[in-house]
Amino acid sequence: MDEKQPRSMSPLRGPLPTRRSRPLLVLTLAALGLYGYFHIQALSRFGFAGDRWDSRAHSLPLPHPAATVVPLEAHIMSKCPDARDCLRELVLPTMQKVHDKVNFTLSYIGRPTENDGVQCMHGPEECLGNIIELCAQKLYPDPKTFLGFTMCLTKDYKQIPQRSLVEDCALEHAIDFNELNNCATRDDGAYGVGMLRDSVRRSSSVRSFRSPDRSTFTNTAMRRLA
Repeated sequence: MDEKQPRSMSPLRGPLPTRRSRPLLVLTLAALGLYGYFHIQALSRFGFAGDRWDSRAHSLPLPHPAATVVPLEAHIMSKCPDARDCLRELVLPTMQKVHDKVNFTLSYIGRPTENDGVQCMHGPEECLGNIIELCAQKLYPDPKTFLGFTMCLTKDYKQIPQRSLVEDCALEHAIDFNELNNCATRDDGAYGVGMLRDSVRRSSSVRSFRSPDRSTFTNTAMRRLA
């Protein structure tokens, strides 16, 4: 009877490795594999992917964008047509481009008075409009909300601070009208007037502004208009 031939032949030439040499061969192959893997990972980290340059990975990770946020501030008056144009033509286009890179705030122009009131160029109604907008900024600090609400009011600046206008703009921008009202009338109006006075002082500290002696806004006026 003929001897049975083995089913397959080893493709390697020469003697097969002995059992003693097999562990050494396995360790050598594993070491080469690990070296190749980490070598490729290191190259990929600096932008090499195979034989091409990957522009998305040409540098190490940059610091988080929050570290580079810069202050951006607009100084306005609620019943001023120039403020409407400024918000529409300058502030809004800018915010659409850099909203994630700035800390945006609105401040108001006026003059503090000796009786702890505030003098506004366009009368006490403007002061109340300023306070309403400051309350929106205080309660809803996201610029998408308070800036949108302020622009909504400013489109009809002649109607500020009529309740119907404030309610419509609050509804449009998901703002609670009752919260606004409570903020504006808190402590018989002293809280809102205090916020406005601080804002006016802030504007005065960064810009020289002279307002004609046309009106003075006090807590008494706040209670009357509310």
